[in-house]
Amino acid sequence: MTEPAIITNASDPAVQRIIDVTKHSRASIKTTLIEDTEPLMECIRAGVQFIEVYGSSGTPLDPALLDLCRQREIPVRLIDVSIVNQLFKAERKAKVFGIARVPRPARLADIAERGGDVVVLDGVKIVGNIGAIVRTSLALGAAGIVLVDSDLATIADRRLLRASRGYVFSLPVVLADREEAVSFLRDNDIALMVLDTDGDLGVKDLGDRADRMALVFGSEKGGPSGLFQEASAGTVSIPMLSSTESLNVSVSVGIALHERSARNFAVRRAAAQA
Repeated sequence: MTEPAIITNASDPAVQRIIDVTKHSRASIKTTLIEDTEPLMECIRAGVQFIEVYGSSGTPLDPALLDLCRQREIPVRLIDVSIVNQLFKAERKAKVFGIARVPRPARLADIAERGGDVVVLDGVKIVGNIGAIVRTSLALGAAGIVLVDSDLATIADRRLLRASRGYVFSLPVVLADREEAVSFLRDNDIALMVLDTDGDLGVKDLGDRADRMALVFGSEKGGPSGLFQEASAGTVSIPMLSSTESLNVSVSVGIALHERSARNFAVRRAAAQA
């Protein structure tokens, strides 16, 4: 097994490429930095195209990652640890990372093509919550996620890549405005159900319905916006002790999708067989 070459010169073009991709004020994001072994492997499996994968010379690369890179013909090199320290300076110093081409942004039509429920996040801005919801939605069979008023300019945002552990490219995650989202759901006959503290239905009732749903979650402070409330086919609440003000939005998504998982898994199996 050939050992990866080591970059020892800070003038190597790869070093400048990494510097460029980590700039916070880039006008056009065509490439992104993906950090850590698990996110790298998930992005590679999802079909993301990598220019190169790098490791710090002081840390051995995971053999499974090396093998996956060889299978996909992705170049791998090590970077001298002193250069890595210069590259990241005050930032968290990644010991393994890759430069990838940002995939085509997902579209609402990509979600329509899949049969699972849709998660709509209305005004959810905490990136850590969005990342956790991405992982939960993928695990429990959702067709995709629509982000409304999230303050994200791209799903290739490095914070979201970290928070989702790289799963953000494994299902459609779409940035949309409220009008676009509501029109999409109406045009595709997807019942819009708003999670609310005083819902008409309890979350357990969701498991009894076979129709495709869009589950709308607002921010913990503001809740879903008026437009989604007006367009909803019903409201759903999660029972809890009255002394508890609210659940974290990522927890609420997990509870609701778990009730819908039997339906969504069945849809997924049928699609795989077809």
